[in-house]
Formats: sequence, structure tokens, C-alpha cells
Amino acid sequence: MKLIEKFKDITDYFSPKIIGEVNDTYVKLAKIKGDKVPWHNHEHEDELFYIIEGSLLFETEGQDPFTMNQGDLFIVKRGVNHRVSSIEECKIMLIENKTAAHTGKVKSEITKNIQEQQLES
Repeated sequence: MKLIEKFKDITDYFSPKIIGEVNDTYVKLAKIKGDKVPWHNHEHEDELFYIIEGSLLFETEGQDPFTMNQGDLFIVKRGVNHRVSSIEECKIMLIENKTAAHTGKVKSEITKNIQEQQLES
């Protein structure tokens, strides 16, 4: 599977799409552009972010914001409030437990349920 080619099937920003499963986790791809991701956390699950292309501004509560670039990886520990944004389009891979809600308990205009995260093939 060529990850970069999978992004051709992702048309909306902030809309993760499941491309695979490993045990009890989903492997997802998403495009980020703008700042619509609300502050949120995942009460019981860690979340892995890997930058495939572009730059992502990462904010975690109580820490200085930092920029992730292509090839960077960061794991947000469970319970840590965070949000991401990007000025230009950024392509990311996420690895999350199947129990993780897209935006935690926070509901916003970008929140997607698991059915909405299925990549049409």
C-alpha cells in the first residue's frame, strides 16, 4: 500500500479515514488544514500522530506549542488535552485504539463517528 496514494480518496479536511486495523487499533489517514480541531482528550487511550507530508502545529495543555514536520512522530498520552492545526494542507497518519472517539467527549462540526471514518474502496 502506498500511503500517499490513499490520500486521493480523502476529500474532506479533519475527517480521518480508516485504512487498516492492527489488533485493537485503527490505522487512519487524515488531511488537516485550518484550525477546526477543538481542544479534546482521550480519557483511556493514547494516540499516535505521524506526519506524512506538510507541517502540523501541535498544542498540548500546559506545554509550549510545537511544529511537527514530515517524518515526525508524536504520541499523546491518555487524558492530555490537545489540538492540532495547519496553515497549509498536512497529511497525517493516526494510530488509535478502536475505542477512541474522534474528538474525545467534545462534539464539534468535525466530529465523525466510526461509520463516517470508513474509507470507501
